Amino acid sequence: MNRIFFRFFVLVMLSITAATFVIYFAFARLFGDPLDDIARRQAAAQIFLLEQYVDQAPRDEWLTRLNNVREVSDARYDLMPLAQARDALGAGRRADLERGAIVIDVGSKSFYRRVDLDGERYIGSQDEVLHAQDLPIDIGQALKMELLRYVIVAIALLVPIALWSRSHWQGLQSLSRMADEFGAGKLSVRAHLKPSDTVYPLGERINHMAGRIEALMESQRNLLHSVSHELRTPIARLEFALELLDAKARDADLSRRIAAMEGDLSELNNLVKELLDMSKLDSARSLQGAEADLDALLRDCCATLPPSPQQVACELAPGLGTLELDARLLARAVGNLLRNAQKYAQGRIVLSARRAPDLVEIAVDDNGPGIPAEERDRIFDPFYRLDRSRDRATGGFGLGLSIAQKAVLLHGGTLRVETSTMGGARFVITLPANSPNK
Repeated sequence: MNRIFFRFFVLVMLSITAATFVIYFAFARLFGDPLDDIARRQAAAQIFLLEQYVDQAPRDEWLTRLNNVREVSDARYDLMPLAQARDALGAGRRADLERGAIVIDVGSKSFYRRVDLDGERYIGSQDEVLHAQDLPIDIGQALKMELLRYVIVAIALLVPIALWSRSHWQGLQSLSRMADEFGAGKLSVRAHLKPSDTVYPLGERINHMAGRIEALMESQRNLLHSVSHELRTPIARLEFALELLDAKARDADLSRRIAAMEGDLSELNNLVKELLDMSKLDSARSLQGAEADLDALLRDCCATLPPSPQQVACELAPGLGTLELDARLLARAVGNLLRNAQKYAQGRIVLSARRAPDLVEIAVDDNGPGIPAEERDRIFDPFYRLDRSRDRATGGFGLGLSIAQKAVLLHGGTLRVETSTMGGARFVITLPANSPNK
C-alpha cells in the first residue's frame, strides 16, 4: 500500500502545485500580480492618506499636508525626479507611473506616484515623483498563509487517498498471495474478496482463470497417468507372448525378429516409465527432504551409471557437506545429465561440484559436439531432441533433461546449459545452500 499510496499522493500534490502556478500566472496576466494586490491592501492606510488627505488639499497646501503626513507616519516620503523613478521601475510598470497610478514595489516595500501630471500643485511638480518607503508590507506572511492553505488541502486529500489506497491494497494483496501460491503449484488456491471490494471483478476473473487451469492440468495428469497404466497391461502380455514364442522358435531369422520386437517393447516400457515419472513430478507440491551427504550422493551417481566407453571423472571440491533435499530425486536429475553426456561425449565426462556460502553448484561437462546456442532454450521441453532420428543408437525419448529440470526446480534451484571448456556441453545445477556446512 505504501508504494501505491505514495505515488498517487505525490502525483496529486504535483498536480495541485502545477495548478497553483498556472493560476498565479493566469491571474497575473489577466488581472495583475496577486502579490501586488496583497501589498496594496497592506499599505492601504498610507495610500488612503495620500489620496484622501494630501491630494484633496488646495494647490498651495499640498506640500504642507504632505509634511504633516511625514510627521505622523512611520513611512518615509521623499520627492525624486521623474527620470530617476523611471530607471528604478521596469518597463512594464513605467506606463502605470506615467498615467499617475500608484506603482507598488513589493521587494523594497515602497510605492511610486507622480506628484502632478499638469504641474498645477507647484512649479515643476509634473517632473517629480513621490516615493514612499518603509511601508508595512509583509509578503512573507501572505506566503505563509498560502502555504498553510496548501498544507490543509494536502491533508484533506491525504485522508481519502489513504482510505482509497488501503481498500485497493487489501484486494491486491489477496490477489498477490493467491498468485504466489498458485505459481508454487497449489492450483486449488483462490482469492477471497468481498463484493464491495474495488478489485472484486478482477478477482472473480482470476479465480475463474485459475479454476480452468486447474481443471485442464488435472485432466492432463489424469489422462497421462491413465494412459501410462493402461499401456502397461498390453506391454506385459506382449512380453510374455514373446518369451513363449522365443522359446519355441528354431529359425535364426525369426529369433532376430523376436529380439528386435523385444527391444521395441523395452523401449515402449521405458517410455511409459518416463511418462509416469513426469506425471509424478508435475503433480508434486513440495519435497519431503532430509539431510543428505552431497559428496556420497554424487559419487553414487557416477558409480551407478551403465557401462560405456566414455571415461567419467568425479571431481568434487572438498567440504560439500550436507543439504536438505530429496536424495532420490536429485540423484535422478544428476543421473539423467550423466547419461545424456554418455550419448554424445567423445571419450571424457566430468562431474564436478563446489559449495559457496549461499549456493551449491553441480556441473556435468563433456567433450562432445556441444549444443547450439539457438537450441539451448528448447532442449528442456518434453520430447524435444537434437537428434531427430529417434533410433536406439542415440536412445532416449527427449524426456531425461525435462525430468532433470523439474526435479531441480522442485528443490528451488536452476538448471542451465553452457559451453564447456572441454569443447562440448556443460550442464550446471545451482541449488540454494539451505543447510549449514558440516
